[in-house]
Amino acid sequence: MKFLEMMSPDSDFVGTLTKKLAPPLVTLLSSEPEVQFVALRNINLIVQKRPDILKHEMKVFFVKYNDPIYVKLEKLDIMIRLASQANIAQVLAELKEYATEVDVDFVRKAVRAIGRCAIKVEPSAERCVSTLLDLIQTKVNYVVQEAIVVIKDIFRKYPNKYESIISTLCENLDTLDEPEARASMIWIIGEYAERIDNADELLESFLEGFHDENTQVQLQLLTAIVKLFLKRPQDTQELVQQVLSLATQDSDNPDLRDRGFIYWRLLSTDPAAAKDVVLADKPLISEETDLIEPTLLDELICHIASLASVYHKPPSAFVEGRGGAQRRSLPPRQNSGGSAEDSVGAGPANLVSMDQPAVIPIQESLIGDLLSMDISAPPIIPVVPTATISSSAGLDLFGSSLDSFLNDPIGSNSSESFGAGGSSGLLGDIFGLGTTATMYTAPKQVWLPAAKGKGMELSGTFSRHNGQISMDMTFTNKAMQGISNLAIQFNKNSFGVIPAQPLSVPAPLNPNQTVDVSLPVTTNGPVQKMDPLTNLQVAIKNNVDIFYFGCVVPMNVFFTEDGQMDKRVFLATWKDIPSQNEVQYTVQGILLSADAVSQKMQQSNVFTIAKRNVEGQDMLYQSIKLTNGIWILAELKIQPGNPIFTLSLKSRAMEVTAGVFQSYDAIIRS
Repeated sequence: MKFLEMMSPDSDFVGTLTKKLAPPLVTLLSSEPEVQFVALRNINLIVQKRPDILKHEMKVFFVKYNDPIYVKLEKLDIMIRLASQANIAQVLAELKEYATEVDVDFVRKAVRAIGRCAIKVEPSAERCVSTLLDLIQTKVNYVVQEAIVVIKDIFRKYPNKYESIISTLCENLDTLDEPEARASMIWIIGEYAERIDNADELLESFLEGFHDENTQVQLQLLTAIVKLFLKRPQDTQELVQQVLSLATQDSDNPDLRDRGFIYWRLLSTDPAAAKDVVLADKPLISEETDLIEPTLLDELICHIASLASVYHKPPSAFVEGRGGAQRRSLPPRQNSGGSAEDSVGAGPANLVSMDQPAVIPIQESLIGDLLSMDISAPPIIPVVPTATISSSAGLDLFGSSLDSFLNDPIGSNSSESFGAGGSSGLLGDIFGLGTTATMYTAPKQVWLPAAKGKGMELSGTFSRHNGQISMDMTFTNKAMQGISNLAIQFNKNSFGVIPAQPLSVPAPLNPNQTVDVSLPVTTNGPVQKMDPLTNLQVAIKNNVDIFYFGCVVPMNVFFTEDGQMDKRVFLATWKDIPSQNEVQYTVQGILLSADAVSQKMQQSNVFTIAKRNVEGQDMLYQSIKLTNGIWILAELKIQPGNPIFTLSLKSRAMEVTAGVFQSYDAIIRS
């Protein structure tokens, strides 16, 4: 299955391999029942992923009279998944025969399977409905009730197509004693009340024992009678008042009572609105409602022939410890642009460096692995932000104060007045004269202590130079033996950070030796929102073991070099972002001028769009663009001589503002 993922779907080899997979799978079904069950559970997954493999093998899944019930039910499920226009006739004939067996549970499943076939294979829906009507004519109570339940779903799938059978259904009204069947029949009567002459009498017969009914039936009956009233208001006023009274005054069920009050208020205040709400077009039901979610299916396919493929659950759901924390996934398809390698397995020996790791423990599993992981790395910035939501930020940003900088000569020349990339910086680059403008880099922190790294200590930080983000690490060997074969992987994270190349560390790293390594990283990997937002979970392997740790990436390394916004676009964007998306922070203990702050920030890709002086306060308007395309607009208020600055941030993605403030604070203090 993994190999097929790496091949082009149109390849002749894929077709040949698909044909060769069917015989061994079919052979397993001639074994004893227990082996059959395990095989069927695995086949169920394979059929969901690649139904073509067994599309011509329908007959081998036909139920035998002496099959145990657990084998029968699995075969039935696979039959439905393989049903198509080509084989629907033999499938329906088989299901109709199953519906006459003595095992009540199996008969119910068989009747429901006919309904699922009708929904899945649209051209054969009429034949399925005819089969269900034949079963209803048998007058077997539980068969009739299951048939009515599935016919309701068929009505949902094909509205205004098979309503001619309603009269047949109504003939069996008195035999219904199960809540789901009664609720389904009530739904049919309410939905097609205008076509049933005695709909009011039928619904009133259910109303007589309203308090004894199941909640599902009560809710359906309330809605059906309101539908009937909206379609035939002259004949049913008394009936609707009766059911609303029963639901709102005599019932202690909060769901029923709330729905009753909603209907009552709608009908009494705006009948037209009530009609639009209650009689609105219903969404069509989906063809397959029990398919496994694609991501989970891919993971389970990787665990074929294991307990996970029998339980249809990932190992992490039933295995404790590190073994259950490993996730597997299928390699990306060849034509998807990803790597076709599946070089990471379940064991430590298979962990290797790669551009985009396919497997790494998920966040929850990493947190649970207390023996080998430290995700409590100290924060990069010691200052804890205290944010207050501000709609005005002390200045009328929607008035003339901000508008005026459009014509401000300082604003129009802000990149030359404050930027590190002005003419002198450009000349310095041309003639090889280094400038003092350097982007802020947070100090290194210990990510993996030697005690948890079995003698290997790892410190590090993240930096950005000329658009390239780097993971700067210091490895120290405090063990008694050499360290070699180092490799690294990242878990999915908020900014898609992945290694740009394999980790290269001089080997061996001898005892008491220290080496500095810089690993380039990119931001085009898989994305998963983390908490905190810039949290990065890392797995690192050496010749001793695999170690997990967490670190927080400084937000400023995601500030891009193209983040200088045009001043008109800045103004329009500021006004366009709603006021509730503005957050205000304070930066304390800073004695710098506005020009010094602007220059220092611009060295770290925070670009000043304009500078204004309002009532003795210097106002800097700045823009930031993150690697994922999110923009942040900033207003920094600086009172000369006052060590407290006020920073207002606006963004459509409010989750980034706390990290941006921490970077502001760290950069200004650097």
